[in-house]
Amino acid sequence: MRRLCSAHRPRLLALLLAVATLAVYAPVSGYDFIDMDDRLYILDNEHVKSGLDRDGVVWALRSTESSNWHPLTWISHMLDVELYGLDAGGHHLTSLLLHLASTLLLFLLLERMTHATGRSACVAAFFALHPLHVESVAWVAERKDVLCGLLWMATLWCYVRYVEQPSARRYLAVIFIFGLCLSAKAMAVTLPCVLLLLDFWPLRRLRSGDSQRLLDPKRVGRAIGEKIPLLLLVLVVSIVTLRAQQHSGALGSVEAIPLDLRIWNALLAYLTYLCKMIWPSGLGVFYPHPGVAISWAHAIAAGTVLASVTFLVLSRIRSRPYLAVGWLWYLGTLVPVIGFVQVGGQALADRYTYLPLIGIFIIVAWGGEALLRSISRPWLPALTSIVAMCALAACTSLQLGHWRNSIALFEHTLAVTSDNVSIHYNLGTTLYSLERYEEAIPHFEEALRLSPAHVGAHTNLAGALDRLGRPAKAISHYHAAVRIAPDHANAHYNLGTLLTRRGRLDEAVPHLLKAVELEPGALDPRINLAAALGQRGQIEPAITQLAEVLRAQPGHERARRMLALVRYQESRGRPTEN
Repeated sequence: MRRLCSAHRPRLLALLLAVATLAVYAPVSGYDFIDMDDRLYILDNEHVKSGLDRDGVVWALRSTESSNWHPLTWISHMLDVELYGLDAGGHHLTSLLLHLASTLLLFLLLERMTHATGRSACVAAFFALHPLHVESVAWVAERKDVLCGLLWMATLWCYVRYVEQPSARRYLAVIFIFGLCLSAKAMAVTLPCVLLLLDFWPLRRLRSGDSQRLLDPKRVGRAIGEKIPLLLLVLVVSIVTLRAQQHSGALGSVEAIPLDLRIWNALLAYLTYLCKMIWPSGLGVFYPHPGVAISWAHAIAAGTVLASVTFLVLSRIRSRPYLAVGWLWYLGTLVPVIGFVQVGGQALADRYTYLPLIGIFIIVAWGGEALLRSISRPWLPALTSIVAMCALAACTSLQLGHWRNSIALFEHTLAVTSDNVSIHYNLGTTLYSLERYEEAIPHFEEALRLSPAHVGAHTNLAGALDRLGRPAKAISHYHAAVRIAPDHANAHYNLGTLLTRRGRLDEAVPHLLKAVELEPGALDPRINLAAALGQRGQIEPAITQLAEVLRAQPGHERARRMLALVRYQESRGRPTEN
């Protein structure tokens, strides 16, 4: 009977993992899209909204939109649109299923390599239920995390099968799945190094028969040689990704964030992630980079802690190899996103821990069991694991609730962070889109207090003031926007339109002309420019602008009516009215 129960134990634990994950994350099927990257990836992306077709796939393979090259991620979003349209619940469901599949594959993978069923299930449960992973699962725009996560596990699975029975076919499968993993998210560039760690433990491929020798040089050389094709893929994808980020302007310049500040922030981020793993409170969607306000003393203290832990785990590498493997997994897989190469304005992000924390979970599971068993209570590890999982599930459920819509998420983030320009602006923009202008204005004003040159905040604040009947203040903020960003077409267009309504035609026309110059294909600026020109009695230039609109869109009703009015006014010798 005991043997039968032991045989079915992995299946039972896999079932419990699946049930727990689905139960905790089930509410996401009723959540909205988030007004922060979800528009860029889905709602305002015409390629994605067209669904899955040949043209879309070609675009995905070539696109570096969103400052990244991740064609498989784009294709997954297209497939979701094909299946669910723009119903947010369906898109959330796909992300949840990908996370669930990664969890189960992680469990089966560790169990296959170590034959430690309980500890493997513990690592998978931490991965499935930790609150730091809510961002990756509940944010549709972070599909790349959960998709890359599944392909990461699949690559490891193929690699273990190759190690068990080497063959060209199995090795090609490793290369192929790893290529797909990189095409989902470039952060997977560290996976070949993780394979080397697994070669050391638990696969034990790097040691010779001589137990006194930690590493066999020949075996190490052979293992590294196996990874060369994977490293070539890494090189290609890294170059493509860096060029995409440089082209989009996502890479922070050394002048904006000097190298020393990046190093200080990286040291603090490594320790901060560990603190958040142990005590997952105050989690938000965006943590502003402190810039010159960063504490070098705290950074040095963090570096000292990290160096001490590294020395400690390496000193125990013979007796407890899982400590070194788990720690180096954590340190290494965070390197692409730790901030040495600064992308965006964040100091750190919860989603960056999605794969790196697996290393720490391995340490906790294996080290924790060894510690608890030393107390001579065989039941203590299982009881401790159950209590920890229940606590994590409760924390994850609480954190998940903040992701139900944009307003809830942004308000929570503002409550747990300070001086957060991006979130004040995003919350203001969300409220603006809901026509809650009075509520939006304070957030735009706070964004401008923190960052006076924020063009988007000036423009949106002006729009809100205009709709509330405060045109003078609106005009001043539009002027500020075009002064800061002379090539901001939308600011010129809105300013010219407002000035036209106020009868200040001589001021309006230059801004409308600039808007047309900056965006020749946009129709509304041409129509409003035609209206302003017509009111000034400049009939021929007005007709020229309207003719351009009708050439681009012959059935444009407003342009046709305005052209008829302009011609009528021309025949009467009077200026037109908009």
